Amino acid sequence: MKILITGCNGQLGTELQAQLRRGESELGPIPDRLKNATVLPVDVDQLDITDRAEVVNFVRRHQPDTIINCAAFTNVDGCETSKDAAFKVNALGPRNLAIAADKINARLIHVSTDYVFSGEGDTPLDECDLPAPRSAYGTTKLLGEQYVQRFCRRHFIVRTAWLYGYNGKNFVKTMINAGKKFGKLTVVNDQLGNPTNAVDLAHHILKLAVSHEYGTYHCTGNGICSWYDFAAEIIRLAGVEATVAPCTTAEYAAAHPEAASRPAWSALDNRMLRCTVGDEMRPWQQALAAYFEHWDGENGTK
Repeated sequence: MKILITGCNGQLGTELQAQLRRGESELGPIPDRLKNATVLPVDVDQLDITDRAEVVNFVRRHQPDTIINCAAFTNVDGCETSKDAAFKVNALGPRNLAIAADKINARLIHVSTDYVFSGEGDTPLDECDLPAPRSAYGTTKLLGEQYVQRFCRRHFIVRTAWLYGYNGKNFVKTMINAGKKFGKLTVVNDQLGNPTNAVDLAHHILKLAVSHEYGTYHCTGNGICSWYDFAAEIIRLAGVEATVAPCTTAEYAAAHPEAASRPAWSALDNRMLRCTVGDEMRPWQQALAAYFEHWDGENGTK
């Protein structure tokens, strides 16, 4: 099997490559069909997914069996100020990959986000719930999903949330660094969701890659918490001498008026996983503890 990974230098892209290289993850072995897979990792320097002709020609030339799209414009605040750039990467990029994949009958696994939902509610959102994004990031990501559904028959859309991995920037590393620098953190306590370890997400994406269970999936860590709960557990596990205090979204917005709107409720339910390939996503506390057991403190594993 030949697998093309776009956005290969990000948190998820690097984790997918590591699991394919090792033949296993912290959750167990990857599917046997993938253990000798040829991996084509590309980032923007090798393939500009916003250029339709370039994407179609690249995919036609390399003939991957599966494309995993990890590329995205994920800076939520930046999407508000650079809407055209967000549109090109988050909407046109997936469209171009979908068109190219369908031309050669390849599978496309497209990674999306909890931000496609409105942020209202009080019960976990499953794949039957209707998206209604409130931000430029969520709006462009939803359009990307719709293009994938329209232009590629063999597609998987995988929505995740609050992602952290060993490589690159994420909330876990930000909290640790801020805690060390300031000794005190103030974090919103009225936005709830599901922290997700990139190890768990990559493991399930590779399970999907050898299945025929096409469709839309939610794939997040199990259990619900607030950003404050998440930050407090990070500081505790990291052993950083810092206090963590809660605040409301309104209080945060008053202090940061430039910030884009975030969902108050974006907890997802992994129903499609449970009903198809199986939900082995760890409880978020367990996955976070495992992260600290394996993380080398920089951009890799011990």
